[in-house]
Amino acid sequence: MTGAIDVENLVAIDVHTHVHRSTAKPDVEHSGNEAMGEYFKIGTMPTYTVPELAEYYRERSMAAVVFTVDSVSQSGDDPEPANEEVAQLAAAHSDVLIPFASVDPARGAAGVRLARRLIEEYGVRGFKFHPSVQAFYPNDRSAYPLFELIQEHGLVALFHTGQTGVGAGQRGGGGIRVKYANPLHLDDVAADFPDMDIVLAHPSFPWQDEALSVATHKPRVYIDLSGWSPRYFPPQLVQYANTLLREKVLFGSDFPVITPERWMSDFERLEIKPEVRPLILKENAARLFGLRNGTNAEKG
Repeated sequence: MTGAIDVENLVAIDVHTHVHRSTAKPDVEHSGNEAMGEYFKIGTMPTYTVPELAEYYRERSMAAVVFTVDSVSQSGDDPEPANEEVAQLAAAHSDVLIPFASVDPARGAAGVRLARRLIEEYGVRGFKFHPSVQAFYPNDRSAYPLFELIQEHGLVALFHTGQTGVGAGQRGGGGIRVKYANPLHLDDVAADFPDMDIVLAHPSFPWQDEALSVATHKPRVYIDLSGWSPRYFPPQLVQYANTLLREKVLFGSDFPVITPERWMSDFERLEIKPEVRPLILKENAARLFGLRNGTNAEKG
């Protein structure tokens, strides 16, 4: 289905979901899926194509940001599904999906050209970065040409922060180095790109205070709550979500490792003020993505 996202009739907007399966190559399995399923105690982790994910969220009256992860510098492989497939199929389900792209900063100038094409020809609305998997510090100047492009087009940059299970339990942590995911590195990015909206993904274990500090200090830095059940949120995160950051905290599940049902069930038991709940579940995201009156208009 194509059409504008009807914010008024949504239960929530999930700003953090992963597409792990291509419609063109449905049988390709991602390495690490079994370990992730074991870490999150969900058995074999299910995988979804873009149309399957769209139907899943449509049935629940939710919208979702969708993306793949490009870590070609570490894996040697292009992302599967490709950014182009994610964007094209999301456009066919624009009533519930918001397409993001992922470009490994190690691609250099070629990556910037790719990102520009994904913006101008495929209409992506933001970019997902995974410093731990892509093995780069976000404030490394080699990544700045990508950020310049994102800022130029008024898009959103979402960065994995902290340790949320990727590589956990695998030999040597699957080669993943948690050090790259310290949210304090994003303070430099927020200072150097003051007109770019930045989302710090996940409760940033073990750097929760750093994430809160950056988000309270930099006007265009947000925090998404994906990758953790709300029952495990640290108390200072709950405190700030209720007060200083009430308009800068976003619902995210990290689907499919955590379902929106499980997340929201635990969220109901969290001590969040009644007037703050709708802000976190959809209003903050609707404002961030410029979704107003059933349109996908760009922010003014």
